[in-house]
Amino acid sequence: MKKTILLTGSTDGIGKLAAIDLVEKGHHVFVHGRTQSKIDQLIDEIKNKVEHANVDSFCADLSDLDQVKVMAKEVKQRCPRLDVLINNAGVFLSSQRQNKDGWDLRFAVNYLAPRLLTQMLLPVLDESANSRIINLGSAAQSSVSLSALNGTEQIDANSAYAQSKLALTMWSFLLAKNIDYPKVIVVNPGSLLNTKMVQEAYGKFWSSADKGKNIIVDLAISDRYAEITGKYFDNDKGDPFGRFGKAHPDAYIDEKLIALDRCSQDLLSKYLEI
Repeated sequence: MKKTILLTGSTDGIGKLAAIDLVEKGHHVFVHGRTQSKIDQLIDEIKNKVEHANVDSFCADLSDLDQVKVMAKEVKQRCPRLDVLINNAGVFLSSQRQNKDGWDLRFAVNYLAPRLLTQMLLPVLDESANSRIINLGSAAQSSVSLSALNGTEQIDANSAYAQSKLALTMWSFLLAKNIDYPKVIVVNPGSLLNTKMVQEAYGKFWSSADKGKNIIVDLAISDRYAEITGKYFDNDKGDPFGRFGKAHPDAYIDEKLIALDRCSQDLLSKYLEI
């Protein structure tokens, strides 16, 4: 069955590879990027590769949650039904330390933005009994400091990245507990894949970017995952694909999930107002 899919962070890395693959497989893909010029380049590339490509786009800077809110409204207007949401966009190193709200850029882009986008899109995802949310986690996970999340404590980029990815994982598990559909899976696509973000951060890689692309596409469209929810897929644990495994221990402690949820809802409350 062909699906309608929204994939954030589609103009680089595994997001770009996944977008091209999904369009080649015949799905209707809405790509997303931060700059319109890069989005246009991607769409041109896809249309040159795929005859009758079914691809559209949205443009938003996910560090600006006002733009995330506008994008969510546009998605609902243009997509009365969305089968799959892939929250792939992420940031590690950046010359910009904080967003306009004073939140660390990694928390804003890697956690708060996909959370806000997802919460606003649940109504159109709920209409499909086979709908899915695929959230991009990481092998890098460390206990979340709520003061770092709310911007009252400054931490280094490595810590903020690892904490933001655990925050997304924890929220994914909590969301899965509270809804029947869509199904929610968080995935570590693989450590040190050959992507621009990894090269800028480490100057080396362990695996091809295709390893991450392949698991994103598989989780998004394969019937094998239709009834799986609230799980962490670790793509470091196998070849060509990994397996479901355990995330950081904090992701299974109800008190920590609740505390994170309350703090996050407080931060996002002004953006969730109608």
